[in-house]
This record gives sequence, structure tokens and C-alpha cells, in this order.
Amino acid sequence: MTKTISPLAEARYRDSESSTFPLPIDPSNSLPSALSTILSHRSCRAFLPFKLPEGTLETLITAAQSGSTSSLLQTWDVIAIQDPEHKSNIATLAADQDFIRQAPLFLVFCPNLRRLKNLSEQYGHQDSPVLDNMNMFIMSTVDSAIAAQNVAIAAESLGLGICYVGALRHNADEVCKLLNLPPLTWGVFGMAVGYPDTANRRSGRRIKPRLPMREVLHMERWNEEGQKDNVASYDKALGTFYEEESKFGRKAWGEFVAGRVASQAQGGWVNIRKVIEKQGFKLE
Repeated sequence: MTKTISPLAEARYRDSESSTFPLPIDPSNSLPSALSTILSHRSCRAFLPFKLPEGTLETLITAAQSGSTSSLLQTWDVIAIQDPEHKSNIATLAADQDFIRQAPLFLVFCPNLRRLKNLSEQYGHQDSPVLDNMNMFIMSTVDSAIAAQNVAIAAESLGLGICYVGALRHNADEVCKLLNLPPLTWGVFGMAVGYPDTANRRSGRRIKPRLPMREVLHMERWNEEGQKDNVASYDKALGTFYEEESKFGRKAWGEFVAGRVASQAQGGWVNIRKVIEKQGFKLE
């Protein structure tokens, strides 16, 4: 029998075709709590001025280190920032977003090949050509993202809100200097963590819709048929969401992303490759 997985799937898609499929558990059982947490995700950009309970940071990092890591190389580190002045300086570099200052905890995830370089030298290897390969840079970035997503899920399961901060890359060089990041490391993104201020709509009170599942799920082979219709359907769903959030006059998603990728205003992003190479990554 076909049934919707839960109201959470309906909220995520606002598209009956995407949110209707067999529930892969005993119908008499409720949705597993881990899955419910994942499906309920929303970005939080408004935090209450409360400290996190003792042990929260360590719990989150344990979750991060429980994620998969390629070849057990563990090519990531994280910097926890809690000092208000330090957080404010980071916020200024990350598009001056005030929710970073509000959050009691800000994490900077750092791809790290330096530890492997140090160990290679420690065990008598003068050269480490593998570290110059683009694959190692990709690996460390992927490992950082996997760790961060585990933090996000763990935090939300504890009743906390999170928001990824890619704007950290707007001033990547200054971030490296502020955090004393050594060669073969850099801050790829940040994450604000804290208790959501649910009275503020920026806390993510509603689940924001995503593209229809049929647009991103390809069976056996790549297939772009239906893309225009899928995007048009999503434009409608997202438009309704924005109206509910009293965010009127927003461009349709398709028009928005088209303008975004065509824009010449890339900010500090235009210098990212230079910063990465300055930090010692060869990208060969």
C-alpha cells in the first residue's frame, strides 16, 4: 500500500508525487527519531542568549568523529569559537551576519592535510607527493562536510538549531590569519549552534521546500527530461512558502539561480583558489 512517509516529507516537498511512497518500516511503528530529526531540518538564524549545557561541545565532536572518513585518514579538524569578541570578529569576516554573534558556539571546519604531512616526515619520508594530488584536497573537503553534517544532526536531536556559514569563504585569507591556520589547512565553512529563538521567524519555524525528488533522483542513467516542469513546480511551492513567511516579491527560484550564476559580483569567492594555494595545497 502506498502512503506518505510523514507530514515532514509533505512539508519538505509540497509535491504529492515526491512525498508519497511506501513507508519502509512496520506501519504500526512511528518514524525513527533519527529520521524525524533529519527530515525536520531547517536553518536557524536567530538564537537565544543561552549557554550550551556542559558536555554539549564534546558530544557534538564525538558525533562528528563517528562519521565516515576516507581510508581512515581523518583529514579534518574543527575550531570551536565561544569567546564573544572572537565570534564577532569571525562574524565580520563572514558577511557580518549577526546570528553568528548571537549563537553561543561557532564551529569552523578545516580540511587538514598537515597532520599527514607531519606524520610522513616523522616516519622518515622527505616527500609526500600524494598530498599534492587534487584527490586529497577533495577528500579532506568531503570528510569535513561529513563530520559537519553529523554535528548538525546531533545538535538538532538535542533541541539545538544550526546554520551552515559558507560566507566564511568571502574572506578566506583573513579567516586563516585570524585562526592561525598553518599550511595545508583552511576554513572551508562554519556552523552556528545554539537554542533557536522561535519567536523570530529567522529561527526557521517552517520547513523550506526542496526541488521535487524526481528532479534530483536518476534511475540507472542520467535523465534531464522534465527539468523545466520540475523547476516550475518548485517555483510555485517555494513561492507559497515565502508568502507564508511574509517574504513578498521574491524572484522565482529558477530566475534567482540563473541570475546568481551569471553575476560578476563574486565577492571574495574570486580569490579562493589563490588562498588555497597560498595555504600550500597543490591541486595537481
